[in-house]
Amino acid sequence: MDGEAAGHGSDPVDLLVIGGGANGAGIARDASGRGLSVLLAERGDLAGATSSSSSKLIHGGLRYLEQYEFRLVREALAEREVLLRLAPHIAWPMRFVLPRVPGMRPAWMLRAGLFLYDHLARRVTLPGSESLDLRRHPWGAPLKPELSRGFAYSDAWVEDARLVVLNARDAAARGATVLVRTEFVSARRGADGWDCVLRDVSGRGAAGGAERRVRARAIANAAGPWVMQALAETGVAAPDRVRLVRGSHIVVPRLYEGQQAYILQNDDRRVVFVIPYEQDFTLIGTTDVPHDPASGPPRCTPEEAAYLCRAVSRQFRREVTPGDIVWTYSGVRPLHDSGEANPSEVTRDYVLKLDRAGAPLLSVFGGKITTFRRLAEDAVGQLCHALGETRPAWTATAPLPGGDLGGRTPQGFVAEAARRYPFLEEARLWRLFRCYGGELDAVLGGARDAAALGRELGGGITERELEWMVAREWVRVPDDALWRRTKRGLHMSEGEREAFAEAFAARVGTGAALPD
Repeated sequence: MDGEAAGHGSDPVDLLVIGGGANGAGIARDASGRGLSVLLAERGDLAGATSSSSSKLIHGGLRYLEQYEFRLVREALAEREVLLRLAPHIAWPMRFVLPRVPGMRPAWMLRAGLFLYDHLARRVTLPGSESLDLRRHPWGAPLKPELSRGFAYSDAWVEDARLVVLNARDAAARGATVLVRTEFVSARRGADGWDCVLRDVSGRGAAGGAERRVRARAIANAAGPWVMQALAETGVAAPDRVRLVRGSHIVVPRLYEGQQAYILQNDDRRVVFVIPYEQDFTLIGTTDVPHDPASGPPRCTPEEAAYLCRAVSRQFRREVTPGDIVWTYSGVRPLHDSGEANPSEVTRDYVLKLDRAGAPLLSVFGGKITTFRRLAEDAVGQLCHALGETRPAWTATAPLPGGDLGGRTPQGFVAEAARRYPFLEEARLWRLFRCYGGELDAVLGGARDAAALGRELGGGITERELEWMVAREWVRVPDDALWRRTKRGLHMSEGEREAFAEAFAARVGTGAALPD
């Protein structure tokens, strides 16, 4: 079940969570696992905004060392190891190449920074940094010949949107109600609880526009860029502020061979990541531009695209131009406003504000996807204390759905799956593993041949997989499946995406779903 069966009408819950991004889903999961009754309301799709628009990295943030953010970097580096252990299907190690650019940060500074990066937190699975002769090392081949020296270090990749969905799935499995396309309208505070109003904004069926009243003992405001708006609807004065900063990314055809990524120093002292993406592409990002919400949803502007192209072309042998771009995406980071003039210098740390003038209200300001679990653990700990509950933390050791591989490595798991499903080519098995991990057999339903998976609807998505996403992952419209639960839309032509949308409407319109 997807967790939408409970909590209708005015049923009381312990905690209402506003926002279905990484922080909201993480809070809902943690709280549900501590025995609280939870309702999560997301006005769009899970990970529909900021949390699906990241650089997809689980990292400490090497450049944050220059801002003396040692605690943030240490916490993020520790979380790398936690997420690699709990979600090996959607998070995996990645090696980064840092070329030394004449006239920019000197070699001693880079070496010192990498030494700190290696030692601020305990590394279990990741190798340390090393110096590279880029004239001889194969990783130097894509770079211009004048970049003769550099360094390599470790960080990790994550499928960001799936990270959010898996947290929501685990929350639902532990009893939470998860409502997508459900807007938080208002809340009125009493001494022992909140009277809240939610509205269905799906526009589908008789429920479209319907209001739902919820009684909650406490509220967690994890609305991200809309945290201030949600606060306004509670009547509580804002205890802090966020600063909205747009981060844009571009995707181009694959620029080089190999699984290594590059971190490029730019002439404005920012860094730009160049990352292997979806086998056939290269992801380049990100920008830091103040975002005015009055301008509408975030979009990668021509100026941002040109900036990213120039940053890569300065250091890569192959020039990248706006004409090479096959896709762009942008997200708005709700950074805690600590007063810096330069958006790149605004902290990526989070601040939690708990208002206890009556029923508890906790608001999340800032944060980054790497530290979402620690943020959630802190937030739920504060809320439990405010509610007079004694519930121990637990998420540091509990795998996310699909993360338990039975002691096998990802390579070993896929090799065994290949023997069970000889009709699936290796590339498709890896793609399915990177989505579903240890739940692969449940998704495929014990199929003995390709026909048992149903018709292919486009991008390698079969009817069987779509049914799983609709029944278990809150997929409601084609984009949920093509651009968030998977990135198969990137591998399809416009005509193929239109055909998928037609097939989606036909399938979902029948009420197709997997049995419990």
